[in-house]
Amino acid sequence: MTQGFFITGTDTEVGKTYSTVKLIEQWREQGNKVVAMKPVASGCEVDERGVWHNDDVTRLSRATGQTDLDLMNPYRFLPPVSPHIAAREAGVVIDFATIVDHYRRLAHEGDIVAVEGAGGWFAPLTDRLFMADLARALDLPVILVVGMRLGCINHALLTARAITGSGLTLAGWVANRVVPHMSAYAENLQTLRDHMPAPLLMELPYLPA
Repeated sequence: MTQGFFITGTDTEVGKTYSTVKLIEQWREQGNKVVAMKPVASGCEVDERGVWHNDDVTRLSRATGQTDLDLMNPYRFLPPVSPHIAAREAGVVIDFATIVDHYRRLAHEGDIVAVEGAGGWFAPLTDRLFMADLARALDLPVILVVGMRLGCINHALLTARAITGSGLTLAGWVANRVVPHMSAYAENLQTLRDHMPAPLLMELPYLPA
């Protein structure tokens, strides 16, 4: 039976895609066939052939070998702004039924489906629905990417509480160093290990852009 995970972050720019790729690599090393999904992506470029490209989708597809980008990324928008604003400007309504259908089709292709969200847990997708609502619609356990920097303990514990308060399982978390030098890094990491209601799955070093 296929296992899916919804990957979210404590904020935008905390390395969700980088962390998702590392998780994919780990799962594949364990012998699993892994497919990825980025339901909604903002911030695209258009090449000379008129083909839209999103960096997150490209990195995920390279990690898994997927070629059907429309299946893994049903909604993509040009401006790098919140998805609900980008969708409104494009005259598009993000339909959860479409995303769930794409997920179910992908679930037939692998042992694990890694679904990467956009932004944080309460990033808006429509005027009324948030990323948390999409995770509930997919009914998947959640992996939280924590951007290790000043303030991360508060952000991580608040997000963890919001995830479990949404009725979903927090399957684990990833500690991703998003700044080269964080004061008291080890102490902050240990505090999170002591108080997060799920295991630390992976600790990732700082990677220059």
